[in-house]
Amino acid sequence: AAEPAFPPTRIVSLSPATTEILFALGLGDRIVGVTSFCDYPPEAKKKAKIGGMSNPSLEAIVGLKPDIVVMTTDGNPREVDDRLRSMSIKTYVWTARTLAELPRGIRELADAMGATERGEKLAREMEEGIEKHRSRKSGAGNQKKVVYIVWPEPLLVAGPDTAIHDAIALLGLENVAGHAPSSYPRYSIEELIRASPDVLVIGKGAGMDIRTVSQGILKKLASVPAVKNGKVCYVSDNLYRLAPRVIQGIEELDACVR
Repeated sequence: AAEPAFPPTRIVSLSPATTEILFALGLGDRIVGVTSFCDYPPEAKKKAKIGGMSNPSLEAIVGLKPDIVVMTTDGNPREVDDRLRSMSIKTYVWTARTLAELPRGIRELADAMGATERGEKLAREMEEGIEKHRSRKSGAGNQKKVVYIVWPEPLLVAGPDTAIHDAIALLGLENVAGHAPSSYPRYSIEELIRASPDVLVIGKGAGMDIRTVSQGILKKLASVPAVKNGKVCYVSDNLYRLAPRVIQGIEELDACVR
């Protein structure tokens, strides 16, 4: 096969987070295809769609004649990578899963896209944003307990291995669901009442008024310290993806828990 173009001028991105990062690196005009979940920045919605993260259409990807397909270990199947490589389509696999790994991930992706300088600048901004909020609070026992509700009914909360969990820990707080068996575990109202959180954070749901949707659950949690003391915050979806917006997400969380 002919040597793929470098820097790549036709990029397909198979995850919302990598799409956001590629746009933040100023490479939006080189992106020719994205998944149906890639909705940020708004320009991403105008790109050709190749299906979902777990079931992208290989035909659609191949039809876009990409120089490189950017994938992630967090949601794209290994087989897709294998199939693309077998067809001599170059792939780049994003592996960063934590807030601490984000700057390095950005640098490496930018290098692979021929945007090293911009990658360095963006990675530095991320490092400074993370460092600025690193908690100086130490000493066990006096940490505020936080629950981050991703969806009110059925009740889904943010657990380990999420940017949300990393942000909570960064601010010196305790994520009540930090030891759950999955990243976004289902919780019962009883478990939440037992956990007795000091702060309740409710993330923005897609296409709905989250305040209205959350009224029912807040009534059921009336006895919890967070609700009794009025420490219920509604935040954006900035922490849902490991992408540059997490810095704003950390700021929102910080403002909310003070």
